Amino acid sequence: MRFGVILRSALFALFQIAVTPPFALVALATFPFGALARYRIITAWSRLMVAGAERICGIRYRVLGAGRIPPPPFIVLAKHQSAWETLAFQKIFPPQVPVVKRELLWIPFFGWGLAMLSPIAIDREAGPRALRQLLEQGRERLARGYCIVIFPEGTRVAPGARREYQVGGAWLAAKTGTPVVPVAHNAGELWRRRAFLKLPGLVTVSIGEPIAPHGLTPQEINRRAESWIEAEMRRVSNEGER
Repeated sequence: MRFGVILRSALFALFQIAVTPPFALVALATFPFGALARYRIITAWSRLMVAGAERICGIRYRVLGAGRIPPPPFIVLAKHQSAWETLAFQKIFPPQVPVVKRELLWIPFFGWGLAMLSPIAIDREAGPRALRQLLEQGRERLARGYCIVIFPEGTRVAPGARREYQVGGAWLAAKTGTPVVPVAHNAGELWRRRAFLKLPGLVTVSIGEPIAPHGLTPQEINRRAESWIEAEMRRVSNEGER
């Protein structure tokens, strides 16, 4: 079993190495296209990675509560455990832009493709200016019909652990009157942070009822999202089939 996991993980790593550079060049070549056409072409890489993880590593997934997804635009506040959800969300949700550290855009190949998706790239050391960046860029992306994906804990967190939920996403929702969709999942149990090994099993992605921001403070929106996500994490954790 252990040897099989190592072998499949190595094959998947080779698959990523072989596919990513050509897709980065394709991403750069989409510059003259319209935003939606560019999005469809570039995110084919993410769909391919999710399919590769399933075929090669045996990482399957299911979505609970898909019928709760409202018409776009909306803001996704989600648990962040691995790289898997950053890929799979592009299949599960309508066209979207992530809020990312601007340093990610400097990564060769991966960062180049990410930059072509018009992410909201934030300088986290900028303090109040980072919030202004989030509001200005977020409002513009929402006006174009994009959803926004935010991981309020700010970084990947190991299964069973948690960090303080930052209020930026809820603040953007309150300022723009945009509904928040909370999302829990257990992807980190199979695809851990910075881990070479990818374990076979079933990822459960659970989508909560949208939170209407009207009449709520950013802190109240944040608390509601955090309360639902953390409670749901206890339910979906360890449900993965091995």
